[in-house]
Amino acid sequence: MLMPKRVKRRKQFRGTMAGKAQRGNTITYGEYGIVATEPCWIKSNQIEAARIAMTRYIKRGGKVWIKIFPDKPVTAKPAETRMGSGKGTLEYWVAVVKPGRVMFEISGVAEDVAKEALRLATHKLPCKCKIVSKADLEGGAANENE
Repeated sequence: MLMPKRVKRRKQFRGTMAGKAQRGNTITYGEYGIVATEPCWIKSNQIEAARIAMTRYIKRGGKVWIKIFPDKPVTAKPAETRMGSGKGTLEYWVAVVKPGRVMFEISGVAEDVAKEALRLATHKLPCKCKIVSKADLEGGAANENE
């Protein structure tokens, strides 16, 4: 499971997921990628499940990049506990994902294989996603600037 080696503060505020992704919204390493279309928190075990689904389908051929990292701690209080007495204990780590964020990239395999591997990975993720190619994103970015 992905998690930070060490952190400055163990407990964090929930924060907000308003707006679109300003960073990480282009395909930089691979040929195809998964882009989030809605904001969400993605747990470390969901990232791992998506990675396994992709690598199994491509039979360890090609290369997969994970472009999100779960660096936000989420706390929870035990069931049937009275209110008060401080914040709960750390339960799991999440990656905060905004719309437009490229989460996974893949290259080194045929287009149909890559798209099917990414489709299988999207089923493991809690938010709506779309599969894009490098050409799609570059073409879309050029049209927005005009």
